[in-house]
Amino acid sequence: MTSNALPKLFTPLSLRELTVKNRIFMSPMCQYSAREGVPGPWHMVHLGSRAVGGAGLVMIEATAVAPNGRISPSDTGLWNQKQAEAFKPIVDFLESFGATPAIQLAHAGRKAGTLEPWNGGGPIKERWDILAPSPKAFSEGYVVPREASAVDIENVLMQFETATHHARVAGFKVIEVHMAHGYLLHEFLSPLTNSREDQYGGTLENRMRFPLEVARRVRDVWPAELPVFVRVSAEDWVPGGWDLSQTIELCRKLKTFGIDMIDVSSGGTVANAKIPVAPGFQVPLSKAIRQQANIKTAAVGLITSGAQAEQILASDSADVIMIGREFLRDPYFPLRAARELGAELAWPDQYQRARP
Repeated sequence: MTSNALPKLFTPLSLRELTVKNRIFMSPMCQYSAREGVPGPWHMVHLGSRAVGGAGLVMIEATAVAPNGRISPSDTGLWNQKQAEAFKPIVDFLESFGATPAIQLAHAGRKAGTLEPWNGGGPIKERWDILAPSPKAFSEGYVVPREASAVDIENVLMQFETATHHARVAGFKVIEVHMAHGYLLHEFLSPLTNSREDQYGGTLENRMRFPLEVARRVRDVWPAELPVFVRVSAEDWVPGGWDLSQTIELCRKLKTFGIDMIDVSSGGTVANAKIPVAPGFQVPLSKAIRQQANIKTAAVGLITSGAQAEQILASDSADVIMIGREFLRDPYFPLRAARELGAELAWPDQYQRARP
């Protein structure tokens, strides 16, 4: 790379009529700090500091489309106007520092109704209406969920539509549909969690039916000029489970529905999966989907340096980098990555006197 060459990590990305200033995206990470689904001061400071730190896009955590779709009682939600209004000042702050505001919409399915991680993470004592494609508990001690009926499925579809409307009111520019990590939509996809014998179970076409319909409805409701992402778990990491070949077929279908990017993660379906965790271990999944489904992808998973992120982009393994835990350790990761790669990145005026 010559001294005049801009690292790909810091080149803009155009998605429909939206331009994101660089390719470092903050991955959605649950904070378990909301009340009745309403974000508060913690979310403003947590999310805002990543915008100040130079992130091109800041994705807000898995935000439930219904009360019983929350992972914990402390999750954010977007099923009512009060929640939408509470997100507005956060969205405005993110944009004021040049970050694209994004939100992940989710339904936790059989993994709903748990305690916050620092409180043990197990099932709560209150009784929730836990939905899943089949009556199979996530693991020992978890509630056996109720098998979703046709009425339940239509209700969830409408809940995603409603949450999408609220996201627009709040001012978000990107929606991500959560189909990963063993939550409801992933539960329908995986043979490990879906043993239905109706039109939503059995064949790959049937197992994809409900998640694809969610994506279609969100895309139809969301403005045509703005992008929609989908997060997938490309592998269950369990023999006989959801795998890369099925994910590629899903992503081909999603592209025909107008989905703009696939956020490629893995795992989460069952508690005993043997996941080969290592730096960049999910990058090959992103590359395969990008090449074989011919769709933009985001790589995520133990990406901790600018050089590593740049190499992933340079090898055509992804179009953007989703940074998760490294952003928790360092809210200013993009500024650090820019120094590492010899790139110029704007600093906030308030911090100029500390600039190297």
